[in-house]
Formats: sequence, C-alpha cells, structure tokens
Amino acid sequence: MAFTPLHDRVLVRRIESEEKTKGGLIIPDTAKEKPAEGEVIAVGAGARDEDGDRIPMDVKAGDRVLFGKWSGTEIVLNGEELLIMKESDILGILTD
Repeated sequence: MAFTPLHDRVLVRRIESEEKTKGGLIIPDTAKEKPAEGEVIAVGAGARDEDGDRIPMDVKAGDRVLFGKWSGTEIVLNGEELLIMKESDILGILTD
C-alpha cells in the first residue's frame, strides 16, 4: 500500500538508538526511550499561504531528521511502525 502525506505533513521512520552506551553497558529495552531521530520516507506537497500559493517543503525523502519527543502520530503501514508529523515538528536535518 502506498501512502502520500497531504499538505505540510511528513512520513518518518524512527531510527533505533544504540543497544550499548559508549562505555559498553547494554541498555535494556525497558530503559530505552523512543528515538527522536528518523528518516523521512515521504513528504506532502507543502502548505498554502494566504494567496493560495504553495510553500515548498524544507525536507525531502531520505533526509535524516531530529524531532520532538512527543511529535507526530504513530501509525502502522504495511506492518511497519511509522510517524506522521507536520514539518514544523521537525527540529532539524542531520548531515554527515
């Protein structure tokens, strides 16, 4: 099933955090927080301004992004847990 976000919404796949700390300690699943980093899977066409013109999106599919801890709505699509959020919920784009 294909999914295309509408307006200024973004579909994001969470990127799981490390299983160990830098010191080598293993973090149990019960102590892990949900990661606030993800990969953009799909983006909408952008919101419209007061004149009806499209406002282009700053993110694109494939971008690695950081988002707020409580951002987005969790959905299951084709058996995979994903997030739908507004572009404004994204805090920034990660680059190498």
